[in-house]
Amino acid sequence: MAVGKKEQRSKKTGASIVDIAEALNISAATVSRALNGHARISEETKRKVKKKAQEMGYVVNRMASSLRKNRSGIVGLIVPRISMHFHTVFITSLQRLLQEAGYRLMIAQSDDDGTLERDLVEAMFSSRVDALVISLSLTSEDYSVFDNFIENRIPVVFYDRVPLKPIPYTYTFVGDDFGGGYAVARHLAGLGAKKIAYISGPLSCNLYRDRTLGFLKGLQDESLSLKDEWVFYQELTVENARKSIELLFAKRTKPDAIFAANDNTAITILEFARKERIAVPHDLKIVGYSNDPKAAIISPAITTVDQYPEEMANKVSQLILKVLHKQEQLTEKPLPVVTPVQLLIKGSTDRA
Repeated sequence: MAVGKKEQRSKKTGASIVDIAEALNISAATVSRALNGHARISEETKRKVKKKAQEMGYVVNRMASSLRKNRSGIVGLIVPRISMHFHTVFITSLQRLLQEAGYRLMIAQSDDDGTLERDLVEAMFSSRVDALVISLSLTSEDYSVFDNFIENRIPVVFYDRVPLKPIPYTYTFVGDDFGGGYAVARHLAGLGAKKIAYISGPLSCNLYRDRTLGFLKGLQDESLSLKDEWVFYQELTVENARKSIELLFAKRTKPDAIFAANDNTAITILEFARKERIAVPHDLKIVGYSNDPKAAIISPAITTVDQYPEEMANKVSQLILKVLHKQEQLTEKPLPVVTPVQLLIKGSTDRA
C-alpha cells in the first residue's frame, strides 16, 4: 500500500497539530488546547488528542511556543553542590511545587566555583528561563553577571547563601542562622560546658557570618567567651575538620564542647572521639548544623539545627509564581524572607 506524504512526515519527522486535528476531525485550536491541558477541554478529548499525538509522533516545539508567549515555562536553579542535604531536599520540593504549577526546573551545579557559577548564570539567561533561583558559591564576588536578568525584569531569587549586601530588584530567602547559632550557645552553656571550641565556614559567606554572630551573642549572654586558638574559619571539608580536631586535642587543655557549622564536620569530630576513646557526651559535647540524615543514624546521634529546606522551597515557589503571574510586582528593595530553624537535641549532647 502506498504511503501518503502526510503519513511519511508523521513517521519520519513528527506530525503537526494540523495533522492531528485532521485525523480526529476536530479543529487545530482544540488540539492545541487539549495538549496544553486547557480547562475548557473535556478529559475525554484530552485523552484522545494525547493518544493520537503519541501515535503520530508529535513532538512539542517548546522553543517556538516560548517565542510566541515570550515565556519558556522554565525556572533555572543553580546550587553549590547537589550532594548537600539541604540542597537535595530543597531541589526535590521546589521541582514538585513548580511542576504542579506547570513549570519545569533546569538544575545546574556550580561546584562552589565562582567562575563556573558565572558561566552557568549566563547560560541560564541564554536559555530564556522565566526566573532564576540560586544559592551562591563560596567564591562568588562579582554580581554584575545578574545585570541582564535585572535589566530585563527577570526574577532572581537568592536563597541560603546570598549576597552580603542586597542587590536591587532581587529577592533573598535565608534561614534564621543567627537564631540557630544563638540556640546552640545557650544549649551548651546550659549543659555546663565552659571550654567550647568552634569550627565555622568562612565569614565571607552570610551563613557562617550569621551563625557566628548568633553563637557569640549566646555565649556573651551566658558570660562565656571563645579562645582565639579554639576557633577555625575555613572551608568545611572532612580534611579540614580532621586537622582542626587534631590541633584542638594536641593541646594540654582540651575542649569539653565543639560547635561545628555543618553536620559533616560534626560527624568527623565524633569519629575522632571514638578513635581516641573520648566519651561523648560525657567528656565532649558535639553540635552540628543542617539535620543531615547521616547525623541521625550514627551513635550517638548528633545534636543539630534543622533548617527546614521544604519550607524555604515552598516560600520561594510561592513568590516566583506570584511574580510570573503578575500578582506581585518586582520592587527595588524587597525585604528578605527569614525562615525558622530549630535546635534538635540528640545523643551527642543529651545524656538521657
